[in-house]
Amino acid sequence: MQYKGIIFDFNGTLFWDSEKHLEAWREFSKRVRPYAFTDDEMREYMFGRTNEDILAYLIGRRPEPELVEKLGSEKEAVYRQMCKDDEANTRLAPYAVEFLDYLKENNILRTIATMSNKANVDFYIEQFNLANWFDIDKIVYDDKTIKGKPAPDIYEIAAAKLNLKPQDCIVVEDALSGIEAARAANIGKIVAIASMDPVDLYTGIPAVTEVITDFSDFEKIMDKSPVPV
Repeated sequence: MQYKGIIFDFNGTLFWDSEKHLEAWREFSKRVRPYAFTDDEMREYMFGRTNEDILAYLIGRRPEPELVEKLGSEKEAVYRQMCKDDEANTRLAPYAVEFLDYLKENNILRTIATMSNKANVDFYIEQFNLANWFDIDKIVYDDKTIKGKPAPDIYEIAAAKLNLKPQDCIVVEDALSGIEAARAANIGKIVAIASMDPVDLYTGIPAVTEVITDFSDFEKIMDKSPVPV
């Protein structure tokens, strides 16, 4: 099948920052309860979720907007400082630049669908010069109106931003909740990238068509037959 566009999750996908988010959320989880997030909790309840969803899991109820804003903003500020302090590792994923150049040169539609908030997305746009590859107005992020993954909304919106049907799109994801969101959105092909977790985590998921470890295999991702526009 020929696909007409590609939608990237960002964190843990185009930018391998999962460890920084883990460290920041572990610190904040200890402020709310007596112990830090476990790795299993991170995988199940954090990756691909909104700050509101994560805090709701932590405190066992839907948090007040003021609490979400306060704790979420504090956590994200800590995270962004971690990125700035670790300049050597604050770069796009291996072969991501080459793959994005390939998509741009071949006029293949593309965008980002991330549950990061606007402050983080603005940081990424500047830090990684994302305007070189993406129409900034088509990036979908947590604007406080979109349901968090695993709800399909973010991928349905991203496909619509590209003027495509979800089944005509490829999604690249690392989070289990994101994979489920893409499946529920009826995305045509789901590519899992094993940026932090082992490949085996993804191979048994029926919705996943391909598992990659970086962006070097362009043809594997695109099924060797991208449709230019």
